Amino acid sequence: MSVIVLKPGLLSTLQDAGRPGHAALGVGRAGAMDGPALQLANALVGNVDNEAAIECTLLGPTLKFIEATVIALTGATIEASVDGRPIPMWTRCQLPAGSVLQLGGMSVGCRSYLAVGGGFDVAKVLGSRSTDLHARLGYANGRALRAGDALPTGACTSQASMHHNDELTSLPWSIDPHPWFDFAFRPLALLAGKHSALLDKRSQQILHDGKFVLSKDSNRTAGRLDGHTLSLRQPLELISEATLPGTLQLPPSGQPIALLAEAPVTGGYPRIGQIAVVDLPRLAQRRPGDAVCFRPSTLDDAVRRLHEREQRLGKLIQTIQRRLRLDRTAH
Repeated sequence: MSVIVLKPGLLSTLQDAGRPGHAALGVGRAGAMDGPALQLANALVGNVDNEAAIECTLLGPTLKFIEATVIALTGATIEASVDGRPIPMWTRCQLPAGSVLQLGGMSVGCRSYLAVGGGFDVAKVLGSRSTDLHARLGYANGRALRAGDALPTGACTSQASMHHNDELTSLPWSIDPHPWFDFAFRPLALLAGKHSALLDKRSQQILHDGKFVLSKDSNRTAGRLDGHTLSLRQPLELISEATLPGTLQLPPSGQPIALLAEAPVTGGYPRIGQIAVVDLPRLAQRRPGDAVCFRPSTLDDAVRRLHEREQRLGKLIQTIQRRLRLDRTAH
């Protein structure tokens, strides 16, 4: 079974949870920028493992489904239609064989996720199907999707299998996106970095009270923050040290850089903060021109919030699995 890419969209890549544990080889984690959105899309189509989905950026692709399948869309609010008929997000849709799915622009947010029953079954690299554009790892030597690509899909589990009909259908229920998407653009929790205290007094105040804007130069590796220039009290020379997604660096330009999913494993710029892991999906959904603000956070608070989110996410996925079993039994 395969899916044909008719139009690739602006930047569409295959992503799963990434490839952690290879920093010693100089290989970063990569993976989906908005992890909860990916997990919920997979849960809605009945995938029980870490299956690869398509991460769409600002403008989605147009795809042809050779065989009947089930899909789900989560993340940023995106225009979506099948053969000209609009389809909903945050639920599960069944597509008949030969369907053409057209994903358009996003009215809010930056990244949407398309999961299919069985996942996209491309070869794994270092245990992951994620595309790392920076390191050139993953599908087709780490590149974005192109027109003409034929993406194989895996075998459906019992929960991902379909009712046998030739109609475009969707579930009568859906997930409320508000707990999983930051429509209000709230401040992101920022922990102190190794070099936070070296900022001058004005810069320390701006970092936590000012409003930055995500630059158009941002990508999956890092988000550049415009609007304010920060300064150290005195020049600082560093050797490269460990970095990871969420590290907030200060390059010589004075404009902070927030490392994202494809962050390098080391860097030589001062580390003036660390964005809480729980807030990284919210940053990933900011688009160029969107505001980015920070609030001070402690490690204990960041860990607590992450634990609470993972508990809520796990319970919701279990609820989805039960609903899918009930729906299947009813038919």
